Amino acid sequence: MRITLRQLEVFAAVASHGHVTRAAEAVALTQSAASMALADLERQLSVQLFDRVGRQLLLNEAGRQLLPRAQQVLDQVREIEAGAAGSAAFDLHLGASLTIGNHLLPPLVAELQRRHPQGRVRLSLHNTEQVRADLLAFRIDLGFVEGPVQEPRLRRFSWRPDRLQVFAPAGHPLAGGTATPADLAGAGWVLRERGSGTREVFDRALANATLTPRVALELEQPEAIRQCVRAGLGLGCLSRLELEDAFQAGWLAPVAAPFLNLERDLQVLVHADRHLSPGLLAVLALCGIEI
Repeated sequence: MRITLRQLEVFAAVASHGHVTRAAEAVALTQSAASMALADLERQLSVQLFDRVGRQLLLNEAGRQLLPRAQQVLDQVREIEAGAAGSAAFDLHLGASLTIGNHLLPPLVAELQRRHPQGRVRLSLHNTEQVRADLLAFRIDLGFVEGPVQEPRLRRFSWRPDRLQVFAPAGHPLAGGTATPADLAGAGWVLRERGSGTREVFDRALANATLTPRVALELEQPEAIRQCVRAGLGLGCLSRLELEDAFQAGWLAPVAAPFLNLERDLQVLVHADRHLSPGLLAVLALCGIEI
């Protein structure tokens, strides 16, 4: 066999970072050595794996077919090395939607590190669409999302239920009361951006109620939405996980909308071709997910 593990490692790093320079840094090689390893791999396979767009390298069809298999090989070799050394160490990169990352993952990660002190965990927070993209590109190992994801290349596990809540500032006519469809149709809204799981659930709920929201602002951060609603810029809709403290403090108030279906399942996602290492299995077990 002429393909080396170093070539596959460089290939996977370039696929993740999109640039040889960043990939070389990630695998502790010089740029010239990384470029040579990638060129040798393409020559040995007699196929180009990336499309060159300026200085950026984008996976083409051949590269997309190779990446899951290369990642599986690398994961298994790392597991062999750790087992031979008698080490229980792992290095996981988790991706999560903002609400999950801010409210649910910190205690889970703390418990994981208590049980596995040699393990290392990194966490990136993005919206659901970005978590999906990072999983498909093998930039992260496991994803935690709030929105429904229909992607055959990903395995989906139901984790726990959640519910969105319409809310208003204290003193608003609807604060603490029950809204009618006409109330919501006439209101301005401060909402999460498109691509977020929260926004997808909200849009679907209003569409099912034949309502079209009048969007005043779209924001990426839940805290910014809370503060804009507090300032009177419109109604909001976020997970109750994001709102309990503000409800208790009295500066925001729930608005009941019984005609909207705002229930959702939080999900854990993993690439279908990702090797389930002991570290990944440990995280899934903490989530109550049995493989």
